[in-house]
Amino acid sequence: MPQPTGTMKAIEASAFSIDSLSLVERPIPAPRRGEILIRVNAVTLNYRDLAVLGGTYMPTLPMPYVPCSDCCGTVVAVGEDVSLFKEGDRVVPCYIQGWRDGKVTQQQRTKQTLGGPLPGVLREYIAVPADEVIPAPANLSDAEAATLPIAALTAWTCLQQGGLKSGDRVLVEGTGGVALFALQLAKAAGAEVVALTSTAKKAAMLKKLGADHVVNYRETPEWGAAVKDVTGGHGVDIVVETTGSTLAQSFAAVAFGGFIGVIGFVGGAEVPLNVLQLIGPNVRMEGVVVGSQAGLRDLARAMDLHGIKPVIDSTFPIEKAADAFQHMKQAGHIGKIVVTL
Repeated sequence: MPQPTGTMKAIEASAFSIDSLSLVERPIPAPRRGEILIRVNAVTLNYRDLAVLGGTYMPTLPMPYVPCSDCCGTVVAVGEDVSLFKEGDRVVPCYIQGWRDGKVTQQQRTKQTLGGPLPGVLREYIAVPADEVIPAPANLSDAEAATLPIAALTAWTCLQQGGLKSGDRVLVEGTGGVALFALQLAKAAGAEVVALTSTAKKAAMLKKLGADHVVNYRETPEWGAAVKDVTGGHGVDIVVETTGSTLAQSFAAVAFGGFIGVIGFVGGAEVPLNVLQLIGPNVRMEGVVVGSQAGLRDLARAMDLHGIKPVIDSTFPIEKAADAFQHMKQAGHIGKIVVTL
């Protein structure tokens, strides 16, 4: 097929606010040596995208910028010296460009992430290095595959860092993308899962996905003790900490020698910490930074093997991208929010 030329649709933020989002026309990029040109079919939102757009996560990010980090699309052109992919292949770009395996570097973590400071993916075409994408899993739709690079991989990495094994007890918080992926992946590994939520509707969804116990954190603000109770006094071996501000309750819920993977800050980034809760019960706490390309490939294989399907909350056309961000800000979603192009 001929390489697309001319202009494409893109969502552009001119300031740090949802109201600043506008649909614009930008030139279609041409793939350089070693790059592929991808026709973006689906984009998924992460809390990070909302934080960047709100100005709290990257306050010095130059304007205007194109938001979002996660997408799935089809290769429509290849640059010179590209042999890994061909036109027509479905692919998923890695969120942290350059992180193939092992530990992430500071350069990769701070300078090489899509959706800021690298240009985002909320546009019809993107050009990326061919060795910075993975094949989209054949068992997933474009929208489903677009959920993998941040939300699914973060959940996978957290469980791996926690040393997940069959019979472990895992705590997940809420019904956002990371929490639901952690629930699905933990159940596939033979774990017992405790889930936190705030409504009966969300509790029913969590049970349907396999949660063994559900605790309503609105009815039980001191939910750490409740988690201990439903696990027979043992506590959970792994906490997938997505809230941030409730870290004290996570310490109350974790078992002796357990692991707390700190992933997010949807409830706030500042939290008091009683170090005795860390030292006394020999708890290990680590920050979780999404994951490498090798981890993304392993995750995709595991999801295929176990038939795990991402939970899609809602879908918006690119013209309604601002509505998608508003929907995320309202925090009533269950699973992932998708923008189609």
